[in-house]
Amino acid sequence: MAKTLDLYYYDSCPYCQKVLRAIDRMGIRDKITFKNILQSQEAADTLVRVGGKRQVPCLFIDGAPMYESDDIVSWLTREFA
Repeated sequence: MAKTLDLYYYDSCPYCQKVLRAIDRMGIRDKITFKNILQSQEAADTLVRVGGKRQVPCLFIDGAPMYESDDIVSWLTREFA
């Protein structure tokens, strides 16, 4: 069953760039909804309300937040590589 994936990020964050590069390498951009917290106040508010903090990158997997770029890349690799 497909999972709902939402990545909260912003472009100048080096840890976000690490995750984005991994996503591009795996060719899975179409499987993830991207939410830039600097371009969308709604995304920033949701990140804090649901995740409890304004930390990026944050991958919501079926609504559950996962922080830390290494953890996100590892999870994506297990799921899609």
